[in-house]
Amino acid sequence: MKLKYLLTFVSIAFILLTCFILIKIFYHPTPSVKEISGTVMGYYDKKIFIADENNVIHAFSGCEMPSEIASAALTYSEITQDCLSLKTIKNTDIPKEYDDDGIFSTYYKLAYEKLKNLTLDEKIGQLLLARYPNNPEDVLDKYKVSGFVFYEKDFSNKTKKEVQNMLKSLQKEANLPLLTAVDEEGGKITRISNNQNLVSSPFLSPSVLYQQGGFDLIKEDTINKSKILKDLGLNVNLAPVVDVSTNESDYIYERTLKEDENKVKEYAKTVINASYNTGVSYVLKHFPGYGSAIDTHYAAASSDVSFQDLKDIHLLPFKEGINNKAEAVLVSHIIVNSVDEDNPASLSYNAHNLLTDDLNFSGVIISDDLDMGATSAIENAELKALLAGNDLLIVTDIEDSFNKIKEGVANNNISETLIDKLAFKVLAWKYYKGIMFEYEK
Repeated sequence: MKLKYLLTFVSIAFILLTCFILIKIFYHPTPSVKEISGTVMGYYDKKIFIADENNVIHAFSGCEMPSEIASAALTYSEITQDCLSLKTIKNTDIPKEYDDDGIFSTYYKLAYEKLKNLTLDEKIGQLLLARYPNNPEDVLDKYKVSGFVFYEKDFSNKTKKEVQNMLKSLQKEANLPLLTAVDEEGGKITRISNNQNLVSSPFLSPSVLYQQGGFDLIKEDTINKSKILKDLGLNVNLAPVVDVSTNESDYIYERTLKEDENKVKEYAKTVINASYNTGVSYVLKHFPGYGSAIDTHYAAASSDVSFQDLKDIHLLPFKEGINNKAEAVLVSHIIVNSVDEDNPASLSYNAHNLLTDDLNFSGVIISDDLDMGATSAIENAELKALLAGNDLLIVTDIEDSFNKIKEGVANNNISETLIDKLAFKVLAWKYYKGIMFEYEK
């Protein structure tokens, strides 16, 4: 009798085991899926990049690039994030993904109408803020750049009238109104005010201004500086530096307010508010904060700041400036290990997500010069910078940067839809600034 029970037990166990094995082999539960609607930004390094309706960038492995790149909805497994399907969605009028109710949204219709009449070359050109070359007329003719960044040598020994004529001539030559930018921080970095023909004495650094007259003097200085820049024909100042640094050994220290994050917050707010309606746009830099990193002009640099300190200290001035309607933010080449240990911030979609999603920034995102030492050796840095979320790239080798982007479109590494979206944002900024009306042909 005992043997009979034992055999029965063994038989039942065998049947259960067999059923379990068969279930494991043949049964595949439908994975939990979620659908994201957004813009297909491009396909690079075996990943597809999608910007959702909140401008948060998602990178997915295992996807095939669609034959027709347009706005797309991506279905993916929440567990593996491997692509399961990709479908094309047609857009009418202003694409839904463009309409983010952002700072420039009043001008979106105008920007989109202008965009529809541009060639691919013209749209690519709108993404390039080029270092002022020796042959500006040729550059404007061939590459249709969005604007120029000017340095001290470009103003050296020139009279006020000569500078005005130079900039008026460029605007006349351009197919679209130009951004004319300069780093006039004051103190260590001065581009125009070292020329006494243009300014009687160099602009003072933020820290000296603060020590001499607090935020009232900083406000006065910003208004005065803006009037001078505007009068010369310059419409963008790549300042203020809102990096937080209180350590004299930091590379960036001399260019900062040299105060804690709360005072730097007030500094960002003061400059942005003082610059409003002056005709000169100010650019918060160097996102997400230089910290104690070395100079990126010559080599790669990294920061080991904790993510908590980044949020609690270094991002606060940027957030304050954005809350006070900052139009543009410049992203540095610092590798912030707590955000993305593999890429400089300028090429990191993680860093850009902090800016657009966490800080709700809807203005123009500008990369630092991609020909600086920290990024010059990175292959296809231009494509990576655009896929990461920059709208505008500062470049020195204009021909090379233009050609790499155009080849990227031809090779399906980056979508023309993305080029359109970024050019649209730059055009909307130009309308917001008023230069599309001031210099429109």
